[in-house]
Amino acid sequence: MIPRLLTAPEPGWTVDADVVVVGSGIAGLVTALRCRPHGKVLLVTKALLDEGSTRWAQGGIAAALAPDDTPDDHLTDTLVAGVGLCDEEAVRTLVTEGPEAVRWLIGLGTEFDRTAGGDVALTREGGHHRRRIAHAGGDATGAEISRALRAALKDADIETIEHALVLDLLKDGRGRAAGITLHVMGEGQPEGVGAVRARAVVLATGGLGQVFSATTNPSVSTGDGVALALRAGAAATDLEFVQFHPTVLWVGEGARGQQPLISEAVRGEGAHLIDHQGERFMVGRHELAELAPRDIVAKGIMNRMRETGTSHMFLDARHFGARMWEDRFPTILAACRHHGIDPVTEPIPVIPAAHYASGGVRTDLHGRTSIPGLYACGETACTGVHGANRLASNSLLEGLVFAARIAMAIAGDLAAEDGDTGRGTGPLDQGGDASRGEDGRGETASTGGGAGLLEPAVRGAIQRIMTAYTGVLRNAEGLAAAERELAALAARRGGAGGVAPRVEAWEATNLHTVATAIVAAARRREETRGSHWREDFPDRDDAAWRGHLITRLTGDAVPATTYEEMT
Repeated sequence: MIPRLLTAPEPGWTVDADVVVVGSGIAGLVTALRCRPHGKVLLVTKALLDEGSTRWAQGGIAAALAPDDTPDDHLTDTLVAGVGLCDEEAVRTLVTEGPEAVRWLIGLGTEFDRTAGGDVALTREGGHHRRRIAHAGGDATGAEISRALRAALKDADIETIEHALVLDLLKDGRGRAAGITLHVMGEGQPEGVGAVRARAVVLATGGLGQVFSATTNPSVSTGDGVALALRAGAAATDLEFVQFHPTVLWVGEGARGQQPLISEAVRGEGAHLIDHQGERFMVGRHELAELAPRDIVAKGIMNRMRETGTSHMFLDARHFGARMWEDRFPTILAACRHHGIDPVTEPIPVIPAAHYASGGVRTDLHGRTSIPGLYACGETACTGVHGANRLASNSLLEGLVFAARIAMAIAGDLAAEDGDTGRGTGPLDQGGDASRGEDGRGETASTGGGAGLLEPAVRGAIQRIMTAYTGVLRNAEGLAAAERELAALAARRGGAGGVAPRVEAWEATNLHTVATAIVAAARRREETRGSHWREDFPDRDDAAWRGHLITRLTGDAVPATTYEEMT
C-alpha cells in the first residue's frame, strides 16, 4: 500500500490558531479577513502574499451592477456556459450575493476604473450578453484587488507565514480536520517542517495548471490543495473539466511554463479572431462569434488550426489604435511588445492553453467539504457554480462570495462545537500528536528516506503526458496511454534511502496525484461537454452523462470515480 501522507521530517515546531487559511489569492485573503472576528486566524501562503493567481487576473470581476442588468440575466449566462452541469442554487447564490460583495470590496478600498460620470466602468467578455465586468487599471484587476485586500490584512491582526508549502491534513480522534503540516522554505520564518493546530482548515491554494506544459497559471499552481484533500479522504468533483483559455500569446513551438494571457476583455472591446488568411472564422460558428463561451472559442481555434495545418491563430485589434491599447490594456500591450509583437500594428498570435479548473474539492454552499472542519474556496473548490465550463470573470466573484459564506459557516460550526464539547474558543486538542504528524487514522509522516515521493525530474514527464493526451482534444486511446504512463511513473516512487523530502519532490508528487485523478475522470466521461472534448464521443449526451463524477483515492492511492446523476 502506498503511504497516503507525503514523506516529510517530523514537525519541528507547532503553532495554534482557531482558523488556518492556506492561500493568499482573493479566496484566501477574503476568508482570512472575514474569519478574523471569530477568533485567531493564521494565513499560510506558498510564496509571497501577492504571488497567487489573483494578481494575474486581467479581465475583471463579473456582477450585475448596471441598471439594465439583473442577477437573473447573470444566472442565465452562467448556466448556459456551464452546459447543463451547474448547480443552479449555487449559481443563484453567486449572482444574487455578488453585487453586494463587490461593493464590500469597493468599501475596502479597491479602486475600479470609473466612467466620466463616476460609475464603475463595465465591459463585456465571452458568454456575457451584457456589460457586467468591473475592471481596474485597464487590465490589472486582480493586482488591484490583491493590493486592497493585503492592505486590509495589515490592519486586521492576522498572522501570516510566507514561503510555506502545505503538506498534509491533521485530524483529531473523531476524524475532524485539526490542522495542517507544512514546510516553510528558507526565506520564511519559522523554518522547516512544522504543524499548525487549528479548529478549522480552509484550502484556498488556487489552481493546478502546472500539470500541463503550458498554462496561464503561475509556477506555484501545482494542485497542492486538491492533492492534500484527496490524500485526506475528501471527495473531489468534476476534475475532468479543465478550461483552456482560447487566447494565450503564442510565443513559439514547445513553449513551457506560465504563458502570457490575452484577456477575454480584448475581445469584449471588439477584437476579432482571424486565421492566417485574415478570415474571421468564429462568425457563423456561434451567435456571439468571438464572444462565445470559452470552450466554444477554444474548440473553434483548434478546429481551424487543424483545418489549415497551422500552429496558431490571430487576434486582431489593430483598429483599437495606440491610445486605447495604452489606456485600456497596458499590461497586455507590454507583454506583447516584450515578445516582439506590437498589437497596435499587427495581429497577436494566439493559441489555447490550460487556464482554470472548473472542478475541485467538493463543497456545499458554505465551503464545507466531506471532512468535518475542512473547507475549500476559490479554484481549489468545486461549489457547483461553473459546471462543465466557467463563465468569464466569475472566478474572482466566486472566491469573494463563497469566502464570506465560509466565514459565516465557521463561526456557526465552531460555536456548535463549543456547545457540544464544552470547550472554550481555543484550538481543539488533537486526537493524535500533531508534532508527529498523526492524522487520526494511525498514519504518520515518515522520516528519513523518500518512500512514497517521486523524483522532481518526473514533473516534466507528467506535463508532457497531460499535454499530449489530456489537453483540449481527448480520446480513449490517448487517455489510456496517459493512465499507463502515469502508472509507470508511480512505480518509480523512491524506496528507503531514495527520494529525499524536499519542495520539488512534494510538488512533483502532488502533480502526479492530480494528473491521475484528472485522467481517471476524463477517461470515464464518454461524451463532449464544455471544456471536456472527446473526439471519439463528439456529442453531448444528457441521457447518460448529465451528472457529476466524484473522485476519491483508494487505499492504494489510486483514483476511483463514481457517477452521480443530477436531479
